[in-house]
Amino acid sequence: MSTEIAAPAPPALTKKDFQTDQEVRWCPGCGDYAILSAVQQVFPELGIPKEQFVVVSGIGCSSRFPYYMNTFGFHTIHGRAPAVATGLKMARPELEVWIATGDGDSMSIGGNHLIHTLRRNVGVKILMFNNRIYGLTKGQYSPTSESGKKTKSSPVGSVDYPFNPLSLVLGAGATFVARSVDIFQAHLRETLRRAAQHKGTAFVEIYQNCNIFNDKAFTYMTDKETKDDGVIQLEHGKPLVFGKAKDKGIRMRGTEMEVIRFADGFTADDCLVWDESAESPASAFLAAQLLPPDFPTPIGIFRSVQKETYEERVHAQVLQEKARLGAGKMEDLLHAGDTWMVAGESQTPS
Repeated sequence: MSTEIAAPAPPALTKKDFQTDQEVRWCPGCGDYAILSAVQQVFPELGIPKEQFVVVSGIGCSSRFPYYMNTFGFHTIHGRAPAVATGLKMARPELEVWIATGDGDSMSIGGNHLIHTLRRNVGVKILMFNNRIYGLTKGQYSPTSESGKKTKSSPVGSVDYPFNPLSLVLGAGATFVARSVDIFQAHLRETLRRAAQHKGTAFVEIYQNCNIFNDKAFTYMTDKETKDDGVIQLEHGKPLVFGKAKDKGIRMRGTEMEVIRFADGFTADDCLVWDESAESPASAFLAAQLLPPDFPTPIGIFRSVQKETYEERVHAQVLQEKARLGAGKMEDLLHAGDTWMVAGESQTPS
């Protein structure tokens, strides 16, 4: 008769388990606080041991994130968080690797690292805080700032056209693409849960307010008077309907999307039914182009499709080669392929 006693289940994690003893040092009122709170609430719900989480960041206000998360972390250099996170995920694929980055960090100097992480489908989660400004370096326009933006580096207005982050990541082949807003806490937490469940690269753009250098950038989405007409939620299997009275929608007209009003004789049946799992990213790409003032801004899951991850493919390749070649020696590996012997010139004593 067995006398083994089952080990007690580990205590359930809480938000407090993911909070550090570090003073959170963002400007009072910064949207980063809301994002931090949402992440710290979602992590304990995932049923993953705390020691398996790693938070990696680059440079910027958002990149303080690892200091405030009681997990393993790595504060890297400007734009290089995806590269470091990729190496970590390759070496330790069982870890839950999350990246905290900003619109400047990821869309400018880090753009190349970002797109290759996405096209490879590395199993990391990327949270891009988008406040449309460089906050840490005190208010220069960023790659997502609107044309005409007056800042310290563009005193008469920026002449740049802004990047559309979701268009960029969809074009790079991202398998999970979403958008939320810092103060839409319930929506943000659900979006983070969905990202955590995704096996490959999950990219979440989070609109957040910088009340010091770009205050009220997203007021049209957050004010009670305007948000019903300024925001449309993408919900899988549901028609794209919006407005305070749910009296407007989005339909396909040829190859374009357009706003329709039910007062003109249209109904919800005329609206596009959202399919986040469509194999083609075409609809998601069109939805990413919906911009004010002509369209409401979409939030939710733009795309969620499954594809083998980069680390799975690489590890399968390694195992295949190991099975084919068997055990070997390091010396054989170092001398494999093209090698050269460098011979020194003979020296004859004078």
